[in-house]
Amino acid sequence: MRFFFVLMLMVWGLGLRAEEVPREPGIEAAISDQIAAFRVDDFSTAFMFASPGIQGMFGTPDRFGAMVKNGYPMVWRPGDVRFGRLHDEDGVLWQEVLIQDQQGRRFGLAYRMERVLGEWRIAGVQVIPAPDVGV
Repeated sequence: MRFFFVLMLMVWGLGLRAEEVPREPGIEAAISDQIAAFRVDDFSTAFMFASPGIQGMFGTPDRFGAMVKNGYPMVWRPGDVRFGRLHDEDGVLWQEVLIQDQQGRRFGLAYRMERVLGEWRIAGVQVIPAPDVGV
């Protein structure tokens, strides 16, 4: 019982740190443009939308593309893409995206966004629980 109470306090505390912010068309455009590049295997263009930290981690567009193709196939070949809420968590902007893959499975993704020289770049992506959406 004590564990459950502590867990609930932690979840409640996490919710307090995340603040929803208004939509940012530049963020949605960066994510959409990167996904469009993945759809046609244009890894060089997709790589341009990654933050300098991500670019440094992978080094080349081809290595970056291989990671996405193998680790995030729903992003590489999505069926449907919808934007959810944008929120600020401790000074970091996270854009939630609901992606349906070619087989109809839904995935929730949170894109960590970073501004680089006035342009939005993707600094990371993590899988999150997809909202329960009626079909």
